[in-house]
Amino acid sequence: MDANEILEYYNAKKSVTESFPFDNETLVLKVGGKMFLLMSLERQPLQIAVKTDPEWSTELREQYPQITGAYHMNKTHWNSVEINGLKRELILQLIDHSYELVFKSLTRKIQNTILNS
Repeated sequence: MDANEILEYYNAKKSVTESFPFDNETLVLKVGGKMFLLMSLERQPLQIAVKTDPEWSTELREQYPQITGAYHMNKTHWNSVEINGLKRELILQLIDHSYELVFKSLTRKIQNTILNS
């Protein structure tokens, strides 16, 4: 899976916005104004950071050496994921999970605005 495939996948989700708030190479994806995915466009191999339920984070880190606590993020809730060697289905599941966690944390008003857009 490459950066373009990830970009296509998340662009199909409702109300996703892109920005570069930290530097010119780290793409930040948000839903409802809150981050759910970070992706370094220059780094090889490709790496993303996703929000993950803390219990699942522990399980993922034990099972996959490509998944570690995210750099400069709360390592309880954020994982750094090196794409190489991971199945496409797992990567998409991680993106979906992160989006859903952040979406669920939004106010009902913001959720309804997104759902009705």
